[in-house]
Amino acid sequence: MGILLTGSDAAAAGGMSLISVLLMYAVVIGAMWFFLMRPQSKEKKRVAAMLSALEVGDCVLTTSGFYGIVIDIKDDMVIVEFGSNKNCRIPMEKSAISRVEKAGEN
Repeated sequence: MGILLTGSDAAAAGGMSLISVLLMYAVVIGAMWFFLMRPQSKEKKRVAAMLSALEVGDCVLTTSGFYGIVIDIKDDMVIVEFGSNKNCRIPMEKSAISRVEKAGEN
């Protein structure tokens, strides 16, 4: 019967299965990077660009859902004025800003 493999045939078949297993691992890792890591790094770059373009007078939405106007900008901190009351100014970290609307845009 041709079902039994000789020693050299068995070694060749074992080598092929190792290559196919390694190839499958490479495909799975590549797919995970493409669908999970890449979008996350693109979003991180978008947020960093948004925060670096932040200017005084911009309308911002905080992560807690409050809308306010940027009054002052320091290194990693901003002072935001909330509501129509000019006395409600709160310092917060830039990372607490989720969206920015420029002052000149509608």
